[in-house]
Amino acid sequence: MKHGDYTDMGGTGEAFLTTHWSLVEGAAAAGEDRSGALIGLMLDHYWKPVYCYLRRKGYGNEEAKDLTQGFFHQVVLGRSLIQKADPAKGRFRSFLLCALNRYVINVHEAKTAGKRIPLDKLVSLDMHDPPDLPQSLTQSPPEDAFNYAWVSTLLEAVLAEVEATCRERDLTVHWQVFRDRLLHPALRDTDAPSMQQICEQHGIAEPVKASNMITTVKRLFQTALRQHVRRSVVSEVQVDEELEEIKQFFHGYFAG
Repeated sequence: MKHGDYTDMGGTGEAFLTTHWSLVEGAAAAGEDRSGALIGLMLDHYWKPVYCYLRRKGYGNEEAKDLTQGFFHQVVLGRSLIQKADPAKGRFRSFLLCALNRYVINVHEAKTAGKRIPLDKLVSLDMHDPPDLPQSLTQSPPEDAFNYAWVSTLLEAVLAEVEATCRERDLTVHWQVFRDRLLHPALRDTDAPSMQQICEQHGIAEPVKASNMITTVKRLFQTALRQHVRRSVVSEVQVDEELEEIKQFFHGYFAG
């Protein structure tokens, strides 16, 4: 995730869904137009993790793009993914990664990457600005790149939702204080300004008030994060496991 770009990826418009498993089931039951919309929503959430995983597997930029598009068209849109879906197995992203690995093996065996997708059926991917991985992940296993990109996309969607909620509730200054004191320093790996500096910048009378504002936004953030994670697993235990894993990638504004 590029520092400061947390609103650029991810997406909204999924109020009609409950979980990512229901997204798969809905695509299976939907007509062609509806199925395309559902697949497009899945792409918003998962194309960047898939792309980053393939890059760490050693594929170049263009080949990784082709494989990403081929995977979503042939496996997801082609519905073989849906036929093999089993929510009882747990995490949706683990299931998706397993399907991706099978697809890449099949492509290499058949040597037909990018040749079986009708031009009028191509899934649109906004891939003009593929994500950059942090230096710490350039030597890590491809699974770490996949998880990092997944978490980045998840956080961007959550943060955009929290910011919108704050503006709707007339808590814009609350959001700005949270952003400047916690969010930007965490994303940019910089020192946080002092509470006194925050108060002076935003015209807040005393640090305790600014601290309370941050607490309010953190609670909104934690609630929204849990709701988003809940969509891709099948139990509350798995939600807690996912949240613990997320904290290993991005820490700071998750605590307390």
